[in-house]
Amino acid sequence: MVVVGGSNPLVATIFCSPVGLGVHTSKGLIMMNDVIAYKDGAFLIDTQTALASSKTYEDKILFDNSKDALEVIRHSCAHLMAQAIKALYKDAQFFVGPVIEDGFYYDFRVSEKIGDADLKEIEKKMAELANAKLPIEKIYTTKAEAIKHFANDDLKQEVMLRIPDGEVSIYKQGDFEDLCRGPHVPNTKYLRFFKLIKVAGAYLGGDEKREMLTRIYGIAFSDKESLKDYVTMIEEAKKRDHRKIGNELKLFTFDDEVGAGLPIWLPNGGRLRSKLEKLLFSAHRKRGYQPVRGPEILKSDAWKISGHYQNYGENMYFTVIDEAEYGIKPMNCLGHIKVFQSEVRSYRDLPLKFFEYGVVHRHEKSGVLHGLFRVREFTQDDAHIFCTPDQIKENVLEILSFVDSIMNTFGFHYEMEISTRPEKSIGDERYWEVATQGLKNALDENGIKYGIDEGGGAFYGPKIDIKITDALKRKWQCGTIQVDFNLPERFDISYVDANNEHARPVMLHRAILGSFERFYWYFN
Repeated sequence: MVVVGGSNPLVATIFCSPVGLGVHTSKGLIMMNDVIAYKDGAFLIDTQTALASSKTYEDKILFDNSKDALEVIRHSCAHLMAQAIKALYKDAQFFVGPVIEDGFYYDFRVSEKIGDADLKEIEKKMAELANAKLPIEKIYTTKAEAIKHFANDDLKQEVMLRIPDGEVSIYKQGDFEDLCRGPHVPNTKYLRFFKLIKVAGAYLGGDEKREMLTRIYGIAFSDKESLKDYVTMIEEAKKRDHRKIGNELKLFTFDDEVGAGLPIWLPNGGRLRSKLEKLLFSAHRKRGYQPVRGPEILKSDAWKISGHYQNYGENMYFTVIDEAEYGIKPMNCLGHIKVFQSEVRSYRDLPLKFFEYGVVHRHEKSGVLHGLFRVREFTQDDAHIFCTPDQIKENVLEILSFVDSIMNTFGFHYEMEISTRPEKSIGDERYWEVATQGLKNALDENGIKYGIDEGGGAFYGPKIDIKITDALKRKWQCGTIQVDFNLPERFDISYVDANNEHARPVMLHRAILGSFERFYWYFN
């Protein structure tokens, strides 16, 4: 075992511990220009690791609110919170405490019930620990030694089931230690501007069949002003909470007897929804879209052909009818493929545009359900365009124009992001390359700025994600445009080309609002 980042400058000692034999190298905590980490290519390296290495790291991460700095600060603050919880609740045991987009959280087990009212006391203890300026040590050991070290902690054993064999690391500050790959700041003195947001429940490992742990969410910044601005935003968000507004305006409700994640639209909400549906219906028809409707339940054989069964099955609901398995649709694309297949198609017919307000069902875990934002039943403003390969760009541009019209109508600012092939996907690599390049060309040739989300595409094709900014400057996923060569191939659909030969169409999947449910949520 090697320990780095101690409190006495330039001191090295050999010592034994319950975890193993190793070298304790300590080069102090005095940091020039508030360097809290380094970057080695795409990887963040904490100062503890850098001090123990013979390599020189030129790319410094300073103590500020940059993306990289906040990742280190917030990861460290999760451990500070855990240390405070352990000091207040002696029997607390900890699972994982990752950084997330809007802060951090920690999942843990405790015998006492902890609620939002207890967060102030935890914050107070965190402040005491931060002011104590505790050095944060990184301890290198092996997974086998760590298993022995945490032999009496079943949650840590669960964590180690999820990591590969070989070297692992433990971070220690004061009397608190936890298994973690880091990176962390070198001292708790850098963790002064934080706020605990809420207490929630979370199933162990996200498995609904396992025990429910306590989860606390928090946020942290490098300065007081940024924290103050964030807290103000949170307070504004509470005032705009669509669940509160929906109840006050009698738009929608949920009922435990009906089931979690299944919204019930009340008369006021029904009228609002109807007006939006009429507006969109007219806009679609003006652009040449034809209304269609597919069934909400299809034989599993169809989902196996599409690849949903193998790649998306964990998000679907299945049932057996007349000894045959059926799947409730999580997407509308298969129904629209069957519409295309219902008669012989000519190249003169293309592009063919079908649209549907399609009701879909997805098996969301109970822990992520959140009002209309994350539900198990929702309605997509879904459409599919069947076109020739050389019609991809013009149709993507037409969709982008449609998006711009709708977003401007509702006063939304939006951004674009191209999501590329995920690890779990289907189809030939050349199809993915052509489809991805087609999306990039459409945006590039029209001077539209976009980001790249590597590996964020659908399992059957790359996509453009439309992300809107709400009144509190938060960004949310809204609509999507996807280029798909794979489903037409898998269902062997074709059209008759100018040479009277069968040719394969390209399928464009498209939703502008995303879903009616989530779109109503955006208004707040």
